[in-house]
Amino acid sequence: MSIAPVVVEVGLGDRTYDILIGSGLLARAGAEIARRLPGTRAAVVTDANVAAAHLAALQASLETGGIQTAVITLPPGEKTKSFAHLEEVVDGVLAAKLERGDIVIAFGGGVIGDLAGFAAGIVRRGMNFVQIPTSLLAQVDSSVGGKTGINSPRGKNLVGVFHQPKLVLADTGVLDTLPIREFRAGYAELAKYGLINRPEFFAWLEENWAKVFAGGPERTQAIAEACRAKADVVARDEFETGDRALLNLGHTFGHALEAATQYDGSRLVHGEGVAIGMALAYRFSSRLNLASPDDAARVESHLRAVGLPWRIADIPGELPDAETLLAFITQDKKVSRGALTFILTRGIGQAFIAKDVPASEVLTFLRENHPKESDRR
Repeated sequence: MSIAPVVVEVGLGDRTYDILIGSGLLARAGAEIARRLPGTRAAVVTDANVAAAHLAALQASLETGGIQTAVITLPPGEKTKSFAHLEEVVDGVLAAKLERGDIVIAFGGGVIGDLAGFAAGIVRRGMNFVQIPTSLLAQVDSSVGGKTGINSPRGKNLVGVFHQPKLVLADTGVLDTLPIREFRAGYAELAKYGLINRPEFFAWLEENWAKVFAGGPERTQAIAEACRAKADVVARDEFETGDRALLNLGHTFGHALEAATQYDGSRLVHGEGVAIGMALAYRFSSRLNLASPDDAARVESHLRAVGLPWRIADIPGELPDAETLLAFITQDKKVSRGALTFILTRGIGQAFIAKDVPASEVLTFLRENHPKESDRR
């Protein structure tokens, strides 16, 4: 028996759209898209791993919905978020002779969603865009809210646009094919929503995380709660001029660590960087006497329980020194006119935006937590 999906609305006036969450949505994708965007053609942007596992099912669904498609298949991994692959997608959309009213479908994880969304935002000065996220991280975070972009050698997500999708289809069933490492990485973003301002959700995750990993109603419940949390923030602050920045908990440290590893996914994937970054944010808040050390210990304990890294020392291989990590932080887009901005916390579910954080405090903290530099102290 088919179970109706959970529907979460992202309220943006005449650009309001739905997030559909549930198992089996891939088979309904063609019908759901055709109902909202009738008579359109599409470019499906995906990566080789997702294509091998799920592309045939999506193409069959789109064909049933009467949607003609062209497929652009890219290499998997964070390094795909580059100017070279952006050009490849743009050229592929144009080669397919798609028009402004046609659709770019992002079919993959966060990398594909960010890249395809950016392409949709700039080709013909903006095309329709649909997200079909296939990773947990993308379903709970990157597919929602319209932030798109690519990386630069100088930092992560430094080039991009805000471009909202017309629809998000989060098929929870496709997550069963995810490698466990990728599922854990996405779970870090799930936990993030509890740590920002939903302490009861974090407590629920502490009790139910194993059921979320196993699938079933708890997985759908957790994804829906995360999407509601993000939708609420996006509706209030679409362009990140205010409290949407709270969604960056853990990201300033995490992005610096990703840049320090040169986006080498064998060493560190985005969600793992976020996990370490959240633990660092709580520990840094404790060091500044903003939060209890017990809160930092609780966060670290949960990350360890689910198998996520939680400290810089968990990243394999050599890392640059603390000064270089600080340089990556100062390049991050969350820096304004040279002032360091962090998402810090006063406790579980009590995150806040801290501006003008002294660079000297951050450098000292990084030295204390750097595996080599702390050994020399």
